[in-house]
Amino acid sequence: MSVLIVGSIAIDTVKTPVEEHSELLGGSASYAALAASFFSPVRLVGIVGNDFPKSEFDFWRSRKIDTEGVQRVNGKTFRWSGEYSWDLNTRQTRSIDLNVFKDFKPALPETYRQTDFVLLANIAPSLQTHVLEQMERPRFVVADTMDLWIETARSDLDALLRRVDLLILNDSEAREMTKETSLIKAGRRIQKMGPAHVAIKKGEHGALLFGEGDRFFSCGAYPLEDIHDPTGAGDTFAGGMAGYLAGTVKTVHFNDLRKAMIYGSVLASFCVEAFSLERLRNLSMEEITKRYETFKLMSQFEVPPE
Repeated sequence: MSVLIVGSIAIDTVKTPVEEHSELLGGSASYAALAASFFSPVRLVGIVGNDFPKSEFDFWRSRKIDTEGVQRVNGKTFRWSGEYSWDLNTRQTRSIDLNVFKDFKPALPETYRQTDFVLLANIAPSLQTHVLEQMERPRFVVADTMDLWIETARSDLDALLRRVDLLILNDSEAREMTKETSLIKAGRRIQKMGPAHVAIKKGEHGALLFGEGDRFFSCGAYPLEDIHDPTGAGDTFAGGMAGYLAGTVKTVHFNDLRKAMIYGSVLASFCVEAFSLERLRNLSMEEITKRYETFKLMSQFEVPPE
């Protein structure tokens, strides 16, 4: 099955203590769509200006990413510039120009409206809800959010949560949303707000998954010697999860989500190995499978007999 992905499409400039690169493809939808495309066809919804490279549309189509839902309008594409600290765990936004993204209102083509799996990547919760209002009963809805919406659009976010099956957010956002210091308590409290499942990202420390009842799963992060650019890792994680679910299951169970979380973590680990989407562009399914199997061995409690 296909997965519908809506979010931002941007052109980034990223500076780390070692390197700086500009004119990079970025945005939540860009990372999520490419990650999801390893497992299922993607229907992409976003907006770009007339400065956006045609070559990116060609690349998307080569990866089973349908771009009928991407609006191309007069003006400049959303641009973001950021700089990372020495440990690559914190970053500062140097500049942000919304440009055509400022007036973005997702409009779904008729062929997109019956898509069973949906990933609402990081955009304003009112826009995420607007997408759902155009759809005909999707089977499984995943939503990502951030601290900005928790602080400035909480009522819109609360309304969205009642329509979401899986919410993805990071540890600081979970604590901010619930005022809980314990992530276990935070995850359970967010479930009471609407979503049956909650995934809390912890960066280099992995992720937590909360399911119905007392179901719980803790996923580590794949250890890497070299990290070049953490930008988009969380969006890649979400896209990998949503794409795996859309491509492999009809009815989502907790064990499916556990496996999807591992695949999302694997893809995120590849994402940070190069700037922008460059590592994902050249990634093979064989490499993903190999790292997934290594991840499984690392996570086993009992050592298999030799």
